[in-house]
Amino acid sequence: MGTPMFAVPILKKLYQNGYQVSVVYTQPPKKSNRGQQLNISPVQGISETLGIDVRSPISLNENKEEINFIKNLDADLAIVVAYGQIIPKEILSLTKKGFINIHASLLPKWRGAAPIQRSIINLDKETGISIMRIIEELDAGPVSKKYKISISDNDNFLTLSEKLSHLASEKLSEDIDDILEDRLIFKDQNNSEATYAKKILKSEGKIDWNETGEQIIRKINGLNPIPGAWFIYSGKRYKILRGELGNKKGIPGIVSNDNLEVFCKENSLKIVEIQKEGKKIQKINEFLLGSKIKIGSNLNNA
Repeated sequence: MGTPMFAVPILKKLYQNGYQVSVVYTQPPKKSNRGQQLNISPVQGISETLGIDVRSPISLNENKEEINFIKNLDADLAIVVAYGQIIPKEILSLTKKGFINIHASLLPKWRGAAPIQRSIINLDKETGISIMRIIEELDAGPVSKKYKISISDNDNFLTLSEKLSHLASEKLSEDIDDILEDRLIFKDQNNSEATYAKKILKSEGKIDWNETGEQIIRKINGLNPIPGAWFIYSGKRYKILRGELGNKKGIPGIVSNDNLEVFCKENSLKIVEIQKEGKKIQKINEFLLGSKIKIGSNLNNA
């Protein structure tokens, strides 16, 4: 059970290692932003390529058809990777070895919908994956293995997702036989240490120039590409895709030079890639050729 690109390498690895994947569950196709074309999920795409049956119910809740289907599979194990739906209690009991979740954090830290983004935005130095059993409470099930990686200053949501996905595909392939043979020990999480990675809202992307340069860069990285970190100037929204830390000091939110370097609470932000509302992504040198944002401009609620 999975939906985004994050889940694709894990499914491919299981398939390549000879495990019989009876069926794949994924989220239903969604309409594109422009036009009415339906876009299937990355997991559905790879499943169709590999010739694996795909099911994409809108909801599993009180869905008798899917409950009966999964029951009749008589499956050994279900692997869940960023599926995007809560799995009801009545379904969790329908495989011999339960439902295993690959979660992109070091549980109990960052339970919830956006663990990768939150770890970057929070200035965490490391993250990882946790292999856990699913229970009714979100991401609170017992954990068997945790695998750590470092978060670099240049990591954004896409690069860190890719690293964690490949880590998960390698480690799950090492551990799955032990799960099937009941050789792995699953230990309860310490709920008192739990933190929650709530869903990212578009409004969170607004840049607060009274934060430090490092905090702003981590927000840019954590929210790249969606929803993005942004500011408003002359009624237009500008999304920053990449920035670097500068050492200039001044009033936060004021443009310090002709290269669009902006003062922050501490240090400054050198904008490297930017996208004006309705326009393409541009390198800063290209953007500056037609920009009205000049030295001394105030980017605070402008």
